[in-house]
Amino acid sequence: MIYLSLFAISFLAATILPFSSELTLAGLIVTSNYNNLLLLIVASFGNTLGSVVNWALGFYSRNLTTKKWFPFKETQIERSSKWFDKFGKLSLLFAWVPIIGDPLTLVAGLLRVRFLDFIILVAIGKVSRYLIVFYLMG
Repeated sequence: MIYLSLFAISFLAATILPFSSELTLAGLIVTSNYNNLLLLIVASFGNTLGSVVNWALGFYSRNLTTKKWFPFKETQIERSSKWFDKFGKLSLLFAWVPIIGDPLTLVAGLLRVRFLDFIILVAIGKVSRYLIVFYLMG
């Protein structure tokens, strides 16, 4: 059950919802009651999958970004677009960064970044971040 909870928190943390998957992962590692490698895999998979949802949202909703209910504010999209224009696809390595990471993954979808490129770069960044948490807690 704890692995499912970690997956859900990690998934939601990759959306606009204010969850902290790093703190959850760190707490679980410190308790030493769980398989740390499995915790790392579950958190990484959930967080990366959450970013895929953002990419798909951007990819399939280009015309909806001006709607009031759209989950990302225009300022977030503009800031992420500038970041993306400046650093290109490699900026997806920073999809884990608070505030700009979630809109960055949405912008990647809006700009029709190839899915394979997207998933590889986002996964590298997110897994690396969790490996650092793992190292600091272990």
